[in-house]
Amino acid sequence: MLPELDGIDHIHVYVSNREKAAEWYKKVLGFQVNQTLAFWADNIHGPLTIEDPTGKIHLALFNCEDFTPSTAIAFKAGGKEFLEWKSILEKENILLRCTDHKVAWSVYFNDLDGNMHEITCYEHDYVTERLQG
Repeated sequence: MLPELDGIDHIHVYVSNREKAAEWYKKVLGFQVNQTLAFWADNIHGPLTIEDPTGKIHLALFNCEDFTPSTAIAFKAGGKEFLEWKSILEKENILLRCTDHKVAWSVYFNDLDGNMHEITCYEHDYVTERLQG
């Protein structure tokens, strides 16, 4: 039997400039630099670790001059919060699409470097009623 994992610690995100990316993630998603791990960014090849306001989601921003944007990182939100995120992404003019997956809704957007992100909500009926209303 395999040992149990305790969740995802962090996700690597490759960017052209860690500091500019961190500012974008702060402005759009509310992420802050994790001060305990900030010293890792003293090394140009190390990560600048940022986290959401709850401290549950960690992204490790790595400088990379020649990279292909990552596949999508999908964040999860409740129905009310999903609709608020949709509105925020529209106001930031970065909402690519809002998709009904029949059991879930998703909004898609890119960061400054073209990395795809998604916010998914499984409160399908709640969102459907409000989007059609």
